[in-house]
Amino acid sequence: MSELIKIMHVEDDPSIQMVTKVALQSIGKLEVHTCSGGQEALDSVLAVNPDLILLDVMMPGMDGPTTLQQLKGLIDITVTPIVFLTAKVQPQELARYKELGAIGVIIKPFDPMQLANQVKALWAEHKQA
Repeated sequence: MSELIKIMHVEDDPSIQMVTKVALQSIGKLEVHTCSGGQEALDSVLAVNPDLILLDVMMPGMDGPTTLQQLKGLIDITVTPIVFLTAKVQPQELARYKELGAIGVIIKPFDPMQLANQVKALWAEHKQA
């Protein structure tokens, strides 16, 4: 099983970008490349070559689900899995995110002390499937 090292985090809110980056780098010992929106993620995903993409659902311009659909044309999401970050957690919404191809959903607000463990658990689960 390959190791989770590099994460692309796509998030428009600078404060969430910062908390996520600190949590994943300091606690999780992961590399984090932050994108401020969907188009930036599409423009840089091939160069960054992340192991996993952490994708906000609600973003101005191009939302997370639209970004995911566009990413499918550039990368193999079975190799580079996508995890949504969202405050929208109705059961039908969670089901829709999985239908789109996400391997999981992390609910905002998340616990920064647990974020790296949550991401690593989803990664391990995906790699074993």
